[in-house]
Amino acid sequence: MYLNTLKPTPGSVQSRKRVGRGSGSGFGKTSGRGHKGQRARAGGYHKLGFEGGQLPLYKRLPKFGFTSRHITQTIRLDALNKVNADVIDLSALLRAHLIKAATRRVKIVLSGKLDKAIHIKGLKVSKNARVLIESMQGSVE
Repeated sequence: MYLNTLKPTPGSVQSRKRVGRGSGSGFGKTSGRGHKGQRARAGGYHKLGFEGGQLPLYKRLPKFGFTSRHITQTIRLDALNKVNADVIDLSALLRAHLIKAATRRVKIVLSGKLDKAIHIKGLKVSKNARVLIESMQGSVE
C-alpha cells in the first residue's frame, strides 16, 4: 500500500452541489429554489416557529403547568400505625408527614395490617378499609 493509492471509501465523499451552472446540471435557471415565493428570494425565509401570521403554537400554550386546587392523596391503612393521635384527620396526617401541605382530600385504602383501634374524622375511607377499622373497635366519621 502506498500513499498515492489511498482513496476514500466509495460513496463516503459527495461532490458539492454547484447551482446556477446551466440546465444540464439539474440546478440551473432557478438554482433549485423553484419559481417565485418567499423561499426563492435572497434572505427571504421565516423564523423558527412562524406559522404564516397565525398565532404560533408556542404562544398558544400556557407558560407553566397546571396545578389542581383539590389535591387528593391516597394513604395505605398500615401507614396509619405511625400516627400518634386520638383522632386522625388532615392535620394529624400532616404532623406525621404522611401527606403534603397542599393536600385537601385524603382517601384511606385497605392495604397492610392495622395494629391499633383508630378513630378517623373528615377523611374518605374505602369500603373494605371501613370494615377492618370498625372490626378493630375503631370508628369512621
